[in-house]
Amino acid sequence: MSAGLSRIFTHATMHVEHDLLAAARATCLMDPGIACILGTGSNSCQYDGKQIIDNITSLGYLVGDEGSGSHIGKELLRAYYYREMPASLATAFLNEVAEDKTEVMDQIYGPKPNVYLASLARFALRHLHEPYTRKLVAGCFVSFLERHVAKYQGAKRLPVHFVGSIAWHFREVLEEVLSAKGYQKGKWIQQPVRELVAYHLLTR
Repeated sequence: MSAGLSRIFTHATMHVEHDLLAAARATCLMDPGIACILGTGSNSCQYDGKQIIDNITSLGYLVGDEGSGSHIGKELLRAYYYREMPASLATAFLNEVAEDKTEVMDQIYGPKPNVYLASLARFALRHLHEPYTRKLVAGCFVSFLERHVAKYQGAKRLPVHFVGSIAWHFREVLEEVLSAKGYQKGKWIQQPVRELVAYHLLTR
């Protein structure tokens, strides 16, 4: 990627880093904290104000990605097909999402299953007023906190920041879960480009 960019920006010095570092710099700036990405997938790191000092491995949508859009999508599909949803919510899911099981299975085993699963989070957002949906989403966030954030040394003494569409659109539920589990609320940023620019202006 650096080589490709260098052909366009011929008079610039290129530094290509992980998106986690961008998330940490955008949210923490130059202070210690925990930076989390919750979008189609999920990831997190502990940041000391200069660099990432710890990262719980992200195992992807097949095994991990707790708290992500794909995780929420999987839980919705399980709840519907295992007949665990309340009847009214199941009817809505059938009408809005699962009209044809064959099509659903084709998507799950298609070229971009994680993207398809994450798209189902829109259903959860539309029906977030339903207690069952809210509890399902909250459970996904609890899994993320327990399997990732809780593992960082001194996690409850540091602000926990979030970037990504899932964190942004479900921030009310996420804030409730953070508070219930005793974590410090940090920043919520949907698209961190502006804050990342601010970081580089501070450190140039």
